[in-house]
Amino acid sequence: MAITDKSARQPRLSKPQSERSWLQTFVRQYQLHLFMLIPLTYIIIFNYFPMFGIQIAFKDFSPGRGIWGSPWIGFKHFETFFKSYQFTRVIRNTIRISLYSLAVGFPLPIILALMLNVVRNRKFKKTVQTITYVPYFLSMVVVVGMLVQFLNPITGLYGTLHRLITNTASYPPAIMQKPTAFIHLYVWSGIWQFLGWNSIIYIAALSGVDPQLHEAAQIDGASRFKRILTVDLPAIVPTISVLLILNAGSLMSV
Repeated sequence: MAITDKSARQPRLSKPQSERSWLQTFVRQYQLHLFMLIPLTYIIIFNYFPMFGIQIAFKDFSPGRGIWGSPWIGFKHFETFFKSYQFTRVIRNTIRISLYSLAVGFPLPIILALMLNVVRNRKFKKTVQTITYVPYFLSMVVVVGMLVQFLNPITGLYGTLHRLITNTASYPPAIMQKPTAFIHLYVWSGIWQFLGWNSIIYIAALSGVDPQLHEAAQIDGASRFKRILTVDLPAIVPTISVLLILNAGSLMSV
């Protein structure tokens, strides 16, 4: 009597979802992959492709020979920069401006988002959002031009208000000519320009907070400010952590 294989008589089970081929998965979810091509193309063109030009730092670049034809010189340019009398000054100013911008510019969008989230008047909320978003779409040239006009001690808003408040015809000191004022003008003009735009991601994160958490906190007698600290703020901590890491990674890009 022949011995039959029991496994041969059993029907073959279809492969599970995880074992299907990559091509089948791609065809089934092609819409998502097409959406992914847009940011992927952007990153390749503007982030990875320019990396080929980094080798200029290690070459004696000649426009006639191009990047590929210029001879290699190793770390000569780096040694020149490290030995320069400007090295300490440049590094110090870069770190000062970066830490100043991070310390002031990072928490303010969070505060703005938390404040707008508790506003019940939709019309007022939309108006504030629009006003704070608009400066983001101004170019840096326009922002600097506005600073020059506003802070002009003779014809600017700064000079006019000074004369009205002091009731004198004398002109105030020129702020734009003070070297110590540069760092403050740079940081706070950037905050004014990007404050509303940077708060968008926090507002989006706050929109996903479960309303039942607020209802439970109200039943326990929590005030509106207490609910911000115990419900809203903990809900966006993961978003805050990720953005803080990303911003800290660009400290030397000023």
